Amino acid sequence: MDYYKKAVKLHNDNTVIDAHLDLGGIIFERKRKGEKKIIEHLFLDDFKKAGFNFIVGAIYVDDVFLPELALRVALDQVVELTEEVESCEDLMLVTSKKDLKKALENNKIGILISLEGVEPILKDINLLTVFYKMGVRGLGLTWSRRNFAADGSYFGNVEEGIRGGLTPFGIELVKKAEEMGMFIDVSHLNDEGFEDVVKYSEKPFMASHSNSRTINNMTRNLKDEQMKIIGERKGVIGINAYKGIVSQNKEEQTISKLCDHIEKMIKEAGEDAVCYGFDLCDLFLNSQGQNDTLKDHKESLKVTEELLRRGYSENTLKKIIGGNLFNYYSSVLK
Repeated sequence: MDYYKKAVKLHNDNTVIDAHLDLGGIIFERKRKGEKKIIEHLFLDDFKKAGFNFIVGAIYVDDVFLPELALRVALDQVVELTEEVESCEDLMLVTSKKDLKKALENNKIGILISLEGVEPILKDINLLTVFYKMGVRGLGLTWSRRNFAADGSYFGNVEEGIRGGLTPFGIELVKKAEEMGMFIDVSHLNDEGFEDVVKYSEKPFMASHSNSRTINNMTRNLKDEQMKIIGERKGVIGINAYKGIVSQNKEEQTISKLCDHIEKMIKEAGEDAVCYGFDLCDLFLNSQGQNDTLKDHKESLKVTEELLRRGYSENTLKKIIGGNLFNYYSSVLK
């Protein structure tokens, strides 16, 4: 059986979504080098070849801009990402349930915008409303660092003091975001913060780009019980293709090991909770293939191919490649 051809057909015939791509940061950096039409030149062809219908573009502010320029850089990223989307006839900005359906009906690739860390908001709850009105619909509470809302998880063993969960401001942000119809993202959040999101949130939440801590023991990944909770809460977990998050053993940083994480997620959270959230970083980090197990979005087909080879049904894979995420966004967005 030609599993690759079967994967191509699955992607072409069904909804395909990536829950996390650093589009904001990529566009921001390349615009300042004089580049234009960045999504069209770098991503659009790959999106189409792999059948992607929706991409979540993350707004990420590098440490070098913190704290003074965090708000300015994030606003610039939102504006520049939105302008890129509006200037391309193949793309459209998605901010509502209606837009999700509209994108599919009109054969557009829908772009959702999410904050990867609330550093730009500082400690001003009104800025969350500003970002919402600009089209941002996802709220990642922190990157792997501390801010006014929460403490982040780390990629390795670092020396740190006493860790905290959500601050009072962080709890306020979660409640406000849910009220407005934003999705809460716990990727990069530490264990204490995760527990607080479970306690203070009312709607399903997601981990857009996190793997299994049992398979790769780092706090950046999710514990088995955390995956179970996300599944029980009708949330979703996006598989991360970043090599170090797949495995700390370089020889195991492969698509096969990536699929081991997917199998673990299915076991713990259920097949209705697993999705793609590849976090492809090489174009963002200008690292030329050093960080990602997938070269580009076309290689997502190889992930689907491997899962087919392992015996997963087409119905299960329809959920994982995009169906679960589409249902999740439909349940949260207004």
